[in-house]
Amino acid sequence: MLVNGKWEAEWQPVQGTDQQGRFVRQTSMFRDWITPDGRPGPEGQSALQAEAGRYHLIVAYICPWASRALMARALKGLAQVISISVVDPRLSDQGWTFGDFPGSNPSDELIGASYMHDFYTQSDPHVSGRATVPVLWDKKTNRIVNNESADILRILNSGFGTLADTSVDLYPEALRAKIVALNSELYDTLNNGVYKAGFASSQFAYNEANDQIFAMLDHLEERLSDGRQFLLGNVITEPDIRAFVTLIRFDAAYVGLFKTNRYRIVDYPNLQQFLKTVLDIPGIRETVRMDHIKAGYYSIKSLNPNGIVPTGPDLSGLGF
Repeated sequence: MLVNGKWEAEWQPVQGTDQQGRFVRQTSMFRDWITPDGRPGPEGQSALQAEAGRYHLIVAYICPWASRALMARALKGLAQVISISVVDPRLSDQGWTFGDFPGSNPSDELIGASYMHDFYTQSDPHVSGRATVPVLWDKKTNRIVNNESADILRILNSGFGTLADTSVDLYPEALRAKIVALNSELYDTLNNGVYKAGFASSQFAYNEANDQIFAMLDHLEERLSDGRQFLLGNVITEPDIRAFVTLIRFDAAYVGLFKTNRYRIVDYPNLQQFLKTVLDIPGIRETVRMDHIKAGYYSIKSLNPNGIVPTGPDLSGLGF
């Protein structure tokens, strides 16, 4: 945790709780935008102009929120426009760090950072709060543009104009009302729901979150039962990305570590097929590192003090 620009105490996974033991997530701090011409963002946000090679994503393969950004970068054809660096999946006492885990960057070449929180204090010397991923970084001004994954998803979809693949639209105007509604449901009951179950500090909070998770999984299974490829039809949109990043981690991490073990995703035929469909999209499979996911989640000391990483489950049905 950063307090007025200084690291205080060791990293803890629980960001906050309410009076009934529910997990409460921190609000993101940096919310600027990128647009093709540098004009303000869609809600008047201060914006920078899109340029090839100027911006950089800092991500963790373990993190579903960061994986949203990785998926959008792949789907929009921005791999040659936006560079990336990957932190070590194993959480340290100072949070995300650069390290020697295969597939991560052993060091930072942007500002010589050792920890993710160094990017936050570089951007605001008096910042307080958690240093999270993903981060969208501006190499020209050496500061964070945005650290809210929902914003970054939208920025990558529309903020780079013709530098991106304009044939892909993750937030099409005709579907926006449905996207906003489904995004909200997914966030509360599933994306954040697994964390509310895993970090619940009361039986009531765990039971409530667990019931909501499996009600949403049942709903998604039913939604896909008509043969559609994606949640809103046969074109991939934002809710598919939001659902995918949680579902792909579910059996490998959440079932065991977060106690969301009523059923597995492999027990849902339509959801399992949905995962296969998304994984088959060019560039998406490369955004999933199951070794990072397992090593990262099982490094959370408060939930797994001995750091033992399970050998299972069998994910061969998804090609892992």
